Amino acid sequence: MSGLLEIENLEVIYRTAGGEIPAVRGVDLTVDSGESVGLAGESGCGKTSVASTILRLQPSNATIRGSVRVGGKDVQTLGWSGLRALRWGEAAMVFQGALHSLNPVQRVGDQIAEPILLHDPSAQGTVKSRIGELLEQVGLPAARARAYPHQLSGGQRQRVMIAMALACRPELIVADEPTTALDVMVQAQVLDVLSGLVGELSLGLLMISHDLSVLGATCTRVAVMYAGRIVEEGPATDVFEHPLHPYTGALSAAFPRVGDRSARYAPSGLPGDPPDPQELPSGCTFHPRCPVAREDCADHDPPVRLAGPGRPVACVLVEEGALQP
Repeated sequence: MSGLLEIENLEVIYRTAGGEIPAVRGVDLTVDSGESVGLAGESGCGKTSVASTILRLQPSNATIRGSVRVGGKDVQTLGWSGLRALRWGEAAMVFQGALHSLNPVQRVGDQIAEPILLHDPSAQGTVKSRIGELLEQVGLPAARARAYPHQLSGGQRQRVMIAMALACRPELIVADEPTTALDVMVQAQVLDVLSGLVGELSLGLLMISHDLSVLGATCTRVAVMYAGRIVEEGPATDVFEHPLHPYTGALSAAFPRVGDRSARYAPSGLPGDPPDPQELPSGCTFHPRCPVAREDCADHDPPVRLAGPGRPVACVLVEEGALQP
């Protein structure tokens, strides 16, 4: 395994008064420079828990096992000085809901300047031009640096968050549900900005979303999580249009295609919710909701097998080598 971001056999376990909660169970994932990778799944499947470990932002009650490496550095063993250099300088995050992430009483230009000056105090003389450059990179005029967050639209605020993430020229961007609160047109604009920056700056992008159609249109590769595990991975278009795992198929079907009359009159969905991590079902964790589950699906949790080149799948219904190269 090698890449700009390397996650290997990652486990995240939260200690609570009610016992341990295994939120992430053995995740392997890589992101290379110039590559955009999507991480999909319903709320509660462990996506944000994976993202939090990349910049070591998990709460104090979390136990981390396995390894997370950014640029070859083990994030979990970094000292505070190394961790401070990693955050913003090597990897940065775009959070969900920019209105809640931006300081409401500070101009957005000052907020973009803060990480720049924190990492390089000598940049005081050039920071104003750098702010203008960043805003223009995300499609905003430099003059918007003097605006307060409430004076910007939702899409503009999200672009400011992207500009902040780029402030210290990181190699890796982690975008956690960056377009959830936006309307469809603005969502498309923000996704175009992110996609353009990946190509222009050769960034590595890990984008987290519950919307498989967004990831299919934006990312080169997609991994699908369920109950703390990655159950399918592959090229984004293949995963979206030709899913192999029943859960991936349900996620894909939940978003109707424009012009598809059958989807409009009979929208598809998936009943129920992901299982409580403290009460995982026996066998395959998806089998209680799976429309094609067999009797033996309740007996053992299927290992990840390669159905074809670059298509690992964890399902007993998908035979190893089922997709011929």
